Amino acid sequence: MLVTFSCDVYPNTTYFGDIAQTLLKMMGKRGNVPGAILAKDVPIALEQLQSALEKQKTQSSVNSDDETDAGQKHWKEKPVPLAHRALPLIELLTAAAKANCNVMWDRN
Repeated sequence: MLVTFSCDVYPNTTYFGDIAQTLLKMMGKRGNVPGAILAKDVPIALEQLQSALEKQKTQSSVNSDDETDAGQKHWKEKPVPLAHRALPLIELLTAAAKANCNVMWDRN
């Protein structure tokens, strides 16, 4: 499943369903698709998302220090951090907050 976030002032942003639901829950939403955030609630959702991502980044950096192998030069595939994946949604929410418009999401 793909989930697309949209608002009137920013291009649509699409995520795989599991990532979208994780980001929605970080914003304080239930993760239901479809859904919407009223314009007056967008700044709060943005703040909650950024706070949750920062908290997760702090926890991840502590765990990754333990996993570093200085002696190995093998290439390891690292997953893209959720904070990086969330950047387009953060930009969408920021634009929506500035323009005071609603944000919606739905399945593709």
